[in-house]
Parts: sequence; C-alpha cells; structure tokens
Amino acid sequence: QVQLAESGGGLVQAGGSLRLSCAASGRIESIDIMGWSRQGPGKQRELVATITSDGSADYADSVRGRFTISRDNAKNTMFLQMNSLKPEDTAVYYCDAKTIIGATMYDYWGQGTQVTVSS
Repeated sequence: QVQLAESGGGLVQAGGSLRLSCAASGRIESIDIMGWSRQGPGKQRELVATITSDGSADYADSVRGRFTISRDNAKNTMFLQMNSLKPEDTAVYYCDAKTIIGATMYDYWGQGTQVTVSS
C-alpha cells in the first residue's frame, strides 16, 4: 500500500505561481511512475504531468512550458511548480503513484488539493 498526501493548493491571481507537493508513504520502494492530474468544475479528470523514477518528465500540451514536475526520491515527495497560471487551470489537483509488484500494476491516488486562479 502507498499513501499520498497533496498540499500547496490555494487561491492565486492569473499570472501567479503555486507549488504543489505530494508526500508518499508506505511501500514507497515499489513506486515507479508518479503524476499529477486535475479535474476542473464540470470537466473530466485530465492528466497534467508524469515523472518516472529516473526523472523523465512528460506534460500535457495545455501546461507545457508553464508547469514543471519534479521528484525528490530521498524525501519521498513529488512537486508541481505551476507558473503563469490561468483561470482555466482552476481545478482539484490529484497526485498518483503507480507501483509494479510482480506482474501487477497498482495505482494509488491522493485526496486532492484545490487550486483556484482568479482573473
């Protein structure tokens, strides 16, 4: 089992920045890929960014160049630095961690943290 806890959300004006954190605990040695997703009001959940255990990152086109995902394996924490925020970035942001044990992949999710960007 892996437990995830997000923090760092809040209210920010358009053009501002926020840094989200995701602290992992439990069977952290089994974590492979981690990522951030978001769900805006009335929208489906969408993948924002992913990062592998060796630090290879990928981004959704909507955030590429503005958001940076990073991972501190020593502290079991993942981050999402969000710059040049737009009102359309308003959403609940969730972190997830995928583990592979044997031939089975497990996907764990945090409870989410609210990000609100005012215009």
